[in-house]
Amino acid sequence: MNPDLANLRPSPFVALRTLLEPLTPPPDLEPLALTIGEPQNQPPQLMKDALKDTDHLYGKYPPANGSPALRQAICNWLQRRYALPGGMLTPDRHITPVNGTKEALYMLAQLVTPHQTNTGEKPAILLPNPYYHVYHAAAVMAGAEPVFLNATKETNFFPDLDALDENLLRRCSAFFLCSPSNPQGTVAGREYLERVLEMARRYDFVLIMDECYTEIYDTGAPTGILEICNELGGGLKNLMSFHSLSKRSSAAGLRSGFVVGDETLTAAFLNLRNFAGAASPLPVCAAAAALWQDDAHVKRNRDRYKTNIDIAQKHLGSRFEFYRPPGGFFLWLKVGDGIKVTKKLWTDAALRVLPGAYLSCTDSAGINPGSPYIRVALVFDPEITEEALTRMANSL
Repeated sequence: MNPDLANLRPSPFVALRTLLEPLTPPPDLEPLALTIGEPQNQPPQLMKDALKDTDHLYGKYPPANGSPALRQAICNWLQRRYALPGGMLTPDRHITPVNGTKEALYMLAQLVTPHQTNTGEKPAILLPNPYYHVYHAAAVMAGAEPVFLNATKETNFFPDLDALDENLLRRCSAFFLCSPSNPQGTVAGREYLERVLEMARRYDFVLIMDECYTEIYDTGAPTGILEICNELGGGLKNLMSFHSLSKRSSAAGLRSGFVVGDETLTAAFLNLRNFAGAASPLPVCAAAAALWQDDAHVKRNRDRYKTNIDIAQKHLGSRFEFYRPPGGFFLWLKVGDGIKVTKKLWTDAALRVLPGAYLSCTDSAGINPGSPYIRVALVFDPEITEEALTRMANSL
């Protein structure tokens, strides 16, 4: 067995089951899970139609880089969404469709992490803290040192770039960054994105931008890293950015996303995926292309989540440092002791939420930045959301 397996942290959802299994919810209430970011509304009919119309293609081996039609649809969407000039992106050189971004986020770390740095040191991969658990597993299994960077309210829930040590940056192979952030739902501004991209180029590490929540926003569309590339010049050097249909199109089960970035890295990534990547079936490529071509269903999704945020503001707006998340569909509520409150919400109100401590790592000073928080996923329809948040407000 690979000894690095011992350094993996438990899944937050496994930890949650262990926490709540001994406890009993009220028998007269229907349990509701507000834990996982899995949209509960149906994907649009156009996805199902595309799958049906191309189901004869399930008998063919799919190529590792998807279909030309899918790559072109993705390219068109990126140009449309981020107002990019023609010629900045080439579907065959910059875009890699993937079978869900989770496995691709994991695999990319293997690609960009050397066994040791030029000075013989162990490479480092930087992670926001709280963090998506795949980032940590990717760093560990790539043989890097995962370095957790606390992301607190004082820095808009993003890592403090001013606090980064130059020696750390020199041995950095990659920096995982998520905007809109998970779990906090804040958005990195232009200046922040410019700084972190310039830092990646100066110290020659790969900025891995997780932008999978970018189409779920409250008032203004989040700035994308490709907009920053367009403004700064230099092409997509030192960048790999991830997008997904799971949240944008409520198509989590389709397992379809893409990576866009540095031409050299894209070619190497595709080569690796020819050996180890799970290619998307051609009907899935056809369905994904149809989804990237359509923006109307995305607006309907966005409006639905705004309604859920309105409901949350009505019930919780003056409590627990509530704020309207600029992006995504999570609430990040400061409740004092997230684990204690998670247990209380289960035994009082039959609500499952996720303790912030399970999404964070304790730092060298003994502080876990997620401990005072719970994450609440507002993924149900407004009627169920109203019921859930009424119970939550009454319990707390």
